[in-house]
Amino acid sequence: MTKIAFFSDIHANLPALEALFKDLERSKPDAVYCLGDLVGYNIWPNEVINEIRKRGIPTIAGNYDYGVGRSSDDCGCAYKTEEEKGMGVQSISLTNELVNDDERRYLRTLPAHMQIEFQLNNDHLFLLMVHGSPRKINEYLFEDRDEKSMLRLLETAHADLMFFGHTHKPYHRIFEYETEGKKAYRHAINLGSVGKPKDGDPRGCYVLLTIDDHSSKFDKNSLHVEFIRVEYDVEKAAKAVEGSVLPNAYAEMLRRGY
Repeated sequence: MTKIAFFSDIHANLPALEALFKDLERSKPDAVYCLGDLVGYNIWPNEVINEIRKRGIPTIAGNYDYGVGRSSDDCGCAYKTEEEKGMGVQSISLTNELVNDDERRYLRTLPAHMQIEFQLNNDHLFLLMVHGSPRKINEYLFEDRDEKSMLRLLETAHADLMFFGHTHKPYHRIFEYETEGKKAYRHAINLGSVGKPKDGDPRGCYVLLTIDDHSSKFDKNSLHVEFIRVEYDVEKAAKAVEGSVLPNAYAEMLRRGY
């Protein structure tokens, strides 16, 4: 049996990341992967980057990492209102100001995608890790996306399981299809967010996947996907926002998980 932890969207929230690492000591995964957006929206971008680096955690770039890695003033975020855009300008401006040269170089070299292939039995099992979608780093794959559209995306990406973040709203959807004359299944797993949840729960979120030598795309119950919520010092993270040039609204978002 193998346990793999996946997490995403820390967004410079060091207290949340520290709580995650403490929980990983409890859950004891065999491997850990990070799906990006290490920086933005809080005051600890360098600390978050270096906590991940020193542990040697394989990490892909999020849209925020991509922008900051290139000293861009565009984070690739889809802000809906002028007020949100204005707040976003303050966030990426501060992040670019805080991030050191070495940490910026690290962000710039992060890969876009990672894929793992398991040969546990006679079947191949392909796990794909992206930040937004296989097509675009900042594409939002929400839970209500049309089933045919999502299945087509998974098929094109050759993914039996696709792990992603970016929306900060966790979910697991399973799609049935036929291959080799049998029913098979593809899984879309949104990790939620460690440091900036938007599903009404302020606790950090990560995913623990458990597989064994019987796991197969032909048996949807042979893969166990668990969403784990992690308590952390939300007030410490919120007060850090309020003590900075960042808009206070970001602090309230942390407190309320939206």
